[in-house]
Parts: sequence; structure tokens; C-alpha cells
Amino acid sequence: MTMTLSMTQSASFTITDARYVGAKIGADLRQLRALYGQPENATKITDYVEEVAQLLNHGYLDSVSYGFRDPDTNLWKLRLRYRATLGGHLLDDGPGRLPRTAPVTGLPFYSFLNYSTKFHNLPQAKRTAFTTALPVNRTTGTEPATGTGATTPGHGYGQKGIGVTRDVFVALDD
Repeated sequence: MTMTLSMTQSASFTITDARYVGAKIGADLRQLRALYGQPENATKITDYVEEVAQLLNHGYLDSVSYGFRDPDTNLWKLRLRYRATLGGHLLDDGPGRLPRTAPVTGLPFYSFLNYSTKFHNLPQAKRTAFTTALPVNRTTGTEPATGTGATTPGHGYGQKGIGVTRDVFVALDD
């Protein structure tokens, strides 16, 4: 008698996978909070994590940045930027390894999100319905620029061929 066992495994990216990636971003944000006192509370971090998970799950994330900017110049002083990455060899690093002495004293925490082309190709009603359901209420604005400083790339979080790459910008102390 011969027995055959066959198994199929789906490689499709799920909300669980997206939340795995989002959780690593959340760990970075918790370290940012421990180092610099912002984001102000754990609920806000949870909201950012869920926002990223929903956007990644639907393919609507292009990039999202968190950090501290000078509101007078609209320049980042410390920025963690996460760019959505599809396919290829993805990194799945441990979170953390953030700079400990960025020049952010007295600056407000800030976040800026760019939606993907897939999101922008949706009809306006679907875009509105999707963004209304997200836990973070975003408004339109001008993305902060980077001035003189250093960017450290090469960190990423991924699952099943989808994830984010992270770079960290730190401005030179004026």
C-alpha cells in the first residue's frame, strides 16, 4: 500500500504578516519614546502600528516617516523612514539600534505618510472610506525635507516577500 501526503502552503501576505512587520516598527517607536519621550503614549504607537499593517496589507503604503522636525523650517532633525518593499530579498532585522543623541530637544514629534500609486488609483470614494477607517487621522501637508546630516540605510523588516526598508536621518547639531 502506498500513501501520498500532499500539503499546500499559501505564500500570500495576510493581515497577520502585515502586523508582524508593523510590530517591528512599533518596537522602534517604543525605543524612540524611551530615548526622547515621544510618541507621547502607547496608544498612539498602537495606532501607528495598525495603520501601517492595514496599508501594507492592501498595498497602499509607499513610505511613512516618524521623528522630530523643526516646525519653523519644516526640516527633519531625526527621522525614521520606512519604505514599502515588494519582492526580492527582504531583510528581517531586529528592531532598534536608533541614535541616542539626536538634536531634538524641545521639538514636537511628527509623522508623514505617502500613499502608493495603487492607493491613488482607487476611486476617491474608496480612498476616503479606507482612510476614514484607519486609527490615525492624517491631514494633507508638505513633507519635511532633510537638511545637513547623515542618513543610515540598510535595515528592514519583512514577511513573505513584503516589508519595509528603514533609513534613519540625523541632522547635524546647529
